[in-house]
Amino acid sequence: MHAGVRYGLMLAAGLALGAGTAVLQLRQSFAADGITAGPWRTGEKIGTADASVATRASVALRGLLALPEREAIYFNAAEDSAGRKLTGACRYTVSGGAIDARWWSLTLYDAKGYLIPNAARAHSLGSAALTPAEAGRWQVDIARQRTGPHWIAMPDAQPFELTLRAYHPSPQLLRQRGSVDLPRIERRECTS
Repeated sequence: MHAGVRYGLMLAAGLALGAGTAVLQLRQSFAADGITAGPWRTGEKIGTADASVATRASVALRGLLALPEREAIYFNAAEDSAGRKLTGACRYTVSGGAIDARWWSLTLYDAKGYLIPNAARAHSLGSAALTPAEAGRWQVDIARQRTGPHWIAMPDAQPFELTLRAYHPSPQLLRQRGSVDLPRIERRECTS
């Protein structure tokens, strides 16, 4: 084989490997410059021109169409509160209190950031679904079958992530997003 062809193949393989590794890293890191609060991660300046290159690339790869932080803060969790990866082989309870924003939503996605089809179309819970009595303390189950009044369906055993969006967050939430009390994610029983 001619040396030029070998070098060309090596260059192409190196570019493909490098680009693939970069895409994998950005897909795994929703908030590349991460602010951590328990199992939740977020970034600064998401949805603005001031965001880091890594954060903008991560948002673009996941197709979020992210709003600027004064409009919404995006918290992402790929692990439970004990640090174990989220998997559809287990049932989870997510529980929290009031979130200091006009309204919020909690949505389940696959590891690539897409909704997972389920027959019940139960992908998300929003603060508008809660009664006034529940707004200060709420709970949602993530499981294959409905187990309580609030439920997000997980149809199979694949890994998943949760995204908590706080729309029109208070100035305090914007300033203290790394030290706020965000919902707990607790693993319950698992199947093999």
